[in-house]
Amino acid sequence: MITLALAGKPNCGKSTFFKAATMANAEIANYPFTTINPNFGVAYVRSKCPCRELNLVCGKCVDGNRFVPVNLIDVAGLVPDAHKGKGLGNQFLDHLRQANAILHIVDASGGTDSEGNPVGVGNHDPSEDIKFLGFEMTMWVYGILDKHWAKLNRQAQVKGFSIYEAIAEVFTGLGITPEDVRDAEHLHKIDLVHAKMEDLIPFCAEFVKVSKPMLVVGNKVDEVPELLHRKLSAQNVVFVSAVSELALRNAAAAHIISYLPGDLVFKVVNESALSNVQKAGLAKIADIIKKYGGTGVQQAINRAVFELLNMIVVYPVEDENHYCDKKGQILPDAFLMRKGSTPHDLAFMVHTDIGKSFLYAIDARTKMRIKESHQLKDGDIIRIVSTAK
Repeated sequence: MITLALAGKPNCGKSTFFKAATMANAEIANYPFTTINPNFGVAYVRSKCPCRELNLVCGKCVDGNRFVPVNLIDVAGLVPDAHKGKGLGNQFLDHLRQANAILHIVDASGGTDSEGNPVGVGNHDPSEDIKFLGFEMTMWVYGILDKHWAKLNRQAQVKGFSIYEAIAEVFTGLGITPEDVRDAEHLHKIDLVHAKMEDLIPFCAEFVKVSKPMLVVGNKVDEVPELLHRKLSAQNVVFVSAVSELALRNAAAAHIISYLPGDLVFKVVNESALSNVQKAGLAKIADIIKKYGGTGVQQAINRAVFELLNMIVVYPVEDENHYCDKKGQILPDAFLMRKGSTPHDLAFMVHTDIGKSFLYAIDARTKMRIKESHQLKDGDIIRIVSTAK
């Protein structure tokens, strides 16, 4: 399953975002390092379920919306010079190893300094926070590579030695591939075999971008001064009000409102259960949703999965005529797959044995047999035919 990590300095609202996205228990407080150990939960990406257009009732979606699970990690806050051991240091960075992508949460209101201490709204420039996470990760990766570089440089002179495979092996725990290393080399425009020490830091910066794509999420949007809002907008920041999303999900769970994560509106269904203060709070949230096109939490998760990671949703079935499995369950599963994936890739995701014994695939919509090398599209419904029992 895809894993997203929430990263950022202390007291920027990561734990509120995590709780809103997962509805899991997470300690929230207005002081640095509330989170010491990482929190693990399950969030969901939202996509349109094919059942509506096919006039089916799948029982797996909500009002035609399919929610596909992804892992979410809320790691401890990062402070400048963490790669040197400051704050929780490398402990934080190690927790990012398993993440496919990172949601960098920043306090867009400018109300906390670089170490997460409250300083009053507008008194800190969030742009500085955006820069430092990339720098800390770069220097962390550089520190690891630097320890191995002399040996790698010697080995690179041996015929048949692959510098790409060797560097990927150094970063095995990060899920780095030789292709990632090659891509970073190309982006930095260097020759790794003949690289000098001064080339390594900029190479590591590209390496981080390739291996751990990052989406900057500006939290506390309801408190952001106009000047900061314009500045952050120019940097393609995704604006979020995590506290608003958490309030809506709690109200929906209590059956006070009707709301699905990512909706652009919500409806009060039990007004008598609300106090005047709660009514005023919901009215404020409604204004935020109208102004920003949602609370931003679901939108940020969707962008990380569908844009940063280039994923699509594919539905494997065993009966292409009835779009179901052997038990008659319609569209029983929804898999996140990278764009460019093939039916054979899908077969391996369903089960290793099915992948190994793959014969061909059928597009359930057209009932046509498709090639093993056919590139799948978002929303495809596919039957895999194999010799596996």
